[in-house]
Parts: sequence; structure tokens; C-alpha cells
Amino acid sequence: MNDSPVNKGDILIVDDTPDNLRFLSALLSQQGYDVRCVTTGSAALMGIQSQPPDLVLLDVVMPGMNGYTVCQELKAKAETQHIPVIFISALDEVFDKVRAFSVGGVDYITKPFQAQDVLVRIETQLTVSRLQTELRNTLERERALNQRVESMEALEERHRIAREIHDSLGHLLVALNIQLESALALWEPDPEQAYAILQEAKQLGSESLEAVRQSVSDMRVDPLQGKLLEDAIAKLVTEFHSITGVLPECDITLTRPLSQTISATLFRVLQEGLTNICKHANASTVSIRICTEPDRLSLVLKDNGQGFQTNTNSPGFGLQGMQERMMSLGGSVETIGEPGMGCQVIAHFPYQKI
Repeated sequence: MNDSPVNKGDILIVDDTPDNLRFLSALLSQQGYDVRCVTTGSAALMGIQSQPPDLVLLDVVMPGMNGYTVCQELKAKAETQHIPVIFISALDEVFDKVRAFSVGGVDYITKPFQAQDVLVRIETQLTVSRLQTELRNTLERERALNQRVESMEALEERHRIAREIHDSLGHLLVALNIQLESALALWEPDPEQAYAILQEAKQLGSESLEAVRQSVSDMRVDPLQGKLLEDAIAKLVTEFHSITGVLPECDITLTRPLSQTISATLFRVLQEGLTNICKHANASTVSIRICTEPDRLSLVLKDNGQGFQTNTNSPGFGLQGMQERMMSLGGSVETIGEPGMGCQVIAHFPYQKI
């Protein structure tokens, strides 16, 4: 049976005094630490470079390179900056201790050593170091996970746009092709009718071009184009006003910051809703309200247009796109409308999703 103590960590002792090295090495080895000893600062840097320890006990006053310089060099390199350094010294002035901490030391032990004091300080700093390493690793995993989630969201958004292109642009192009075939068939027997059909085909072509432009706009990685949500919405409202002659009323009250993903999704939903109003509603008043409520973030887009029967509306009006955007991020969206009574688009995000 092996009764040797479990390795508690790798410690490098840097001191030019043999008695100190013997005392500390024996003390730490008995407690289950792997111990290495060197007597100069340059030897310490070489040893750390070849095999980084879990902790360094570093004397301040040594021939050649002193402990402060050794510590500064360690903290200047990414691969060694997280190794905890405990200074050991006979110097007991406040100035010496302040300088030790200013160059990156985590503790300062004065000579002569008290065995229990040394052990407690070393164990404390090793525990802190391990927790910090775990935290860095957790943050790195979280960053990687967030990148994967963003990639998946971008892929889902492109799939959604592809479906919309197929549904809207595909139908327009089929209708355009039928119109052109009809015009060709009527070109000789009825030129006037053929010309009228060509005019309709031209209109369908314009609508198809606009659908392509909208799809390209939707595929931008950042629909806000670097703007704050409020500024991007203001630009959207101005564009809507120039097209329809209707200036939407805007009420945006946010009491907490929103992530880029949530801001972009809200903008997309609002953009799609305003596009629907522009195309189908024939509205004279439009209002936009975005606010933070006690347990959620809300968006309400309202118009007084012709409305529609909610349970018979087709996904071609863009409602499916809104729903897919919101649901992919844990939100929800609903439409409320009656023929001749206008329409409301209401979207919610619970706070834990923001």
C-alpha cells in the first residue's frame, strides 16, 4: 500500500540562502507538495519557462537579479502572469511590502519563518489561484458557447429568409412569368391588352426587385449597422414617413441595457411590422411603444388600417417570420386584428432572456 501524501501542488522556491531552502523544502515536502529550489533569479525564470509551477516563493534580495525584477518579468508574459508569487524576505519595512504587491506579488512573508503561517498562506493562495483558473476556463467556455449560439441563430435566420424568398419572391416570379406568356400570346391579336398585361408585369418586376432588396437587407449581420436601437428605429420611422406620408408616434422607455441580439431582433420585428402596414394596412395613424415592464420587455406596434381576420391570416404577411425570430430567443409575438379595426403586433421578452 502506498502511504505517500497526495501531491498538493508544484512549488518553486527561489532563495540564495541554503538554510532557508532546506527549511522550506522540508516543510513543504512533508505536506505533500512537489518542491523545486533555485538560488538565482535567472535560474528561476529558466525553470518557470520549462515547467511552470503552481506557486513561487520568491526572495527579494539576491545577487544579480532581485525578486522584484523576477516577478515583473513573470507578470509581463501571458503564459506566466497568472502564477501566484509570494515574496519571502527579512525586509520588514512598509515600503518593501508595498513594492512587492505593486509588481504583482500576492503575499509577503517575513523571516524568520513561522511554519504554520507559511503553510496557511501557501494553501490560501493556491486555492485562490485554482478558483481563478476555473473562473477563466468557465468564462472561456461561455464565450465559445455564445459564439456557437450566435452562429446557430444566424443560420436559423438565413433559413427563415430563404423560406420567405421562396414564398414571396417565388410567387411574384411565377405571376410575372404568366403575365409575360399572356402578353406574348396577345401581342398580335390584341396589342392593347398585351400592353396592359406588360404594364402589370412591369409592376410585378418592381415588386420582385424590392423583395430581393429587402432580403439582402435582412441578411445583414448587424441590422442596426452599429447604431443604438433608438437611433436605428428613428431612421426606420423616417423612411416609413417618406414612403407613406404617415409619421408613427414613438414611445421608447428602456430602464436597462439590451443585448445586441435582442436589440437586433426587436428591430427586425418592428421593421417587418412596418413593412406589412406599408403594403397592406392603408393606415392613417401608426404608433410604436417599447418599454421595460416589471417582468419583461414589450414591443407594441399599432395601426388603424383595414385590419384582418387573425385566424385566417396567411404567413405571407410576414407574421411567421416575426414569430420565428422571437421564439428562437425565448420571446413571443401575437397579432390582434379585426377587419376595418386596425391591427396590433405585440412582442414580449422575459427578463431572463434579455
